[in-house]
Amino acid sequence: MPSSPCSAVRDNHDSRAGLASQDEPAGISPRMLVAEVGNWSAVAAGFDPAAPAAVVSAGRITAVTPAAAAAGIRTGMRRRQAQTECPVLELVEHDSDLDARCFAPVVTALEDLTPRVEVLASGCCVVATRGPSRYYGGDEALAALAHRTITEVLATAGARGAGASSTAGMYDPASSVSVGIADGLFAAGLAGRAASVRTPPVPVLVVAPGSSAAFLSGLPLGTLAEEGSLLTGCAADGTADDLISMLWQLGLRTLGDLAALPVRDLVGRFGTQGEWMHALASGRDPRLSQPAAALPDLSAETEIDPPADRLDTVAFAAKSLADQLDAQLAREGQALVCVEISAETEHGETSSGRWRHGFRFSPPDLVDRVRWQLDGWRSAKGKNSPTGGISFIRLRAVETLPDEGRQLDFWGGQSEADERAERALQRAQTLVGFDGVTVGRLGSGRRFADLEQRLPFGTAGPLGTGASGPAGPLGTGASDTPPWPGRLGAPAPAEVLAEPEPLVVLDANSDPVGVSGRAQVSAPPAILRRADGRTSRIAAWAGPWPLEERWWSTRSRRQARFQLVLDDGTAHLCVVEGGRWQREATYD
Repeated sequence: MPSSPCSAVRDNHDSRAGLASQDEPAGISPRMLVAEVGNWSAVAAGFDPAAPAAVVSAGRITAVTPAAAAAGIRTGMRRRQAQTECPVLELVEHDSDLDARCFAPVVTALEDLTPRVEVLASGCCVVATRGPSRYYGGDEALAALAHRTITEVLATAGARGAGASSTAGMYDPASSVSVGIADGLFAAGLAGRAASVRTPPVPVLVVAPGSSAAFLSGLPLGTLAEEGSLLTGCAADGTADDLISMLWQLGLRTLGDLAALPVRDLVGRFGTQGEWMHALASGRDPRLSQPAAALPDLSAETEIDPPADRLDTVAFAAKSLADQLDAQLAREGQALVCVEISAETEHGETSSGRWRHGFRFSPPDLVDRVRWQLDGWRSAKGKNSPTGGISFIRLRAVETLPDEGRQLDFWGGQSEADERAERALQRAQTLVGFDGVTVGRLGSGRRFADLEQRLPFGTAGPLGTGASGPAGPLGTGASDTPPWPGRLGAPAPAEVLAEPEPLVVLDANSDPVGVSGRAQVSAPPAILRRADGRTSRIAAWAGPWPLEERWWSTRSRRQARFQLVLDDGTAHLCVVEGGRWQREATYD
């Protein structure tokens, strides 16, 4: 056996980290290992698992503690809804820098086992298994070793050390770490998550080579939307939800049902997105990338003189490099999916890491990864920790995909003013973070709150275009053509609240008004009481109009909608959900 496991793995490991090797059958997705720490943002925030707490981003829950999950709080919930379900819920805003900084020791530990560790997101790593599995004795041995390594790092180094209330023994990392191995990134990620929800939970799950399609066939169809762009590679623009809802109405319930359809029929009806989802459901990776080595040298580097001690100074230099690399890729007609970031200090310490994106990297994405890697490197304690300022930085494309391009408007593309506005927004995004600059997009759905979506700038295409077509009334809109039975007709409300306002609606006897499961009102609404104590009489009302959505998934919801006209002449759209009244919108 070689004296150094890393050197042996490096020799056996295919340099095309995310690709099938030359001795693997054509068309077979490469074997991948996905290691993930569930609800990582809540772990990094230092929450006590026994206390109900959650992390919030853009008004929605993104991570929860076990106690919060037991109280019915789930990811995707709106802030106000979560607080209504659990009044004692502790909430903190999502801090992507903290997530990356706390996850750095985990990445370092995995790199001691095998090179080519790629960070898909904070809390989630990806490794191509061909070389490591050969060295460590098989996929099962590699998966068990990766799980044990991550568990030990979290238990000893204290991933929860960022929280002021961290105490030893409060966090059980083994219960939240999952490792899956399968053919392709999508199947491997789902294998790890399936292991964590089994009864009893198992730490790892290895899908036999060639069996990914059979493994995926029994999973619900909603898995494609629930996993988002992290594993599917779909843009986070909401169109996947619309397509899955339509497929459900056509009678498809599982990924196996979708895979059994002729792909030509899906392409003819749903276009490239239908082909994409069919490939995922069939256990094939639709995004087989190519090594950037096959193209001219795609990299950008710079020396920083004098060496920079501040991360914002390095981020400013990285922004210029990201723009240069993006321009090179555009000339080659390629989209970046895996990048290697290297940095060096004035005293000779070096840091190198690989980052993978589920969709494609934009310049702001690259700047974020530079900042996260250097922040984690600076906070790490080890012999290679930086002792001076950053003097050199390099971005190198590792894997790329053919850029599908975009369809320009009939009368031409972007104007010079549009391009200037884009550059200004990109600079602002560099300063405040990727999620700090959002643009409006016309959505679709049965509720008026669904019609306006706020997406991070750069995920909905250039200014003046949406993810799937020309801009709508909100600036970057999408098509709203699918039928939406149950949607309220005109007139549309003049104001839709970002967070519904809780109300109390009483009848003439001051008793609460309720709605039965058959949409029967217990008594005519007569009095409306707001949260601040103000009371108004209801002069007229109409409804209820029942609404039930996504009954097949954990995100299902049932509502009864009313239009209420108050004695002051104002008209409001109010809903009853879970026995609670809320005001969602106001008519002009």
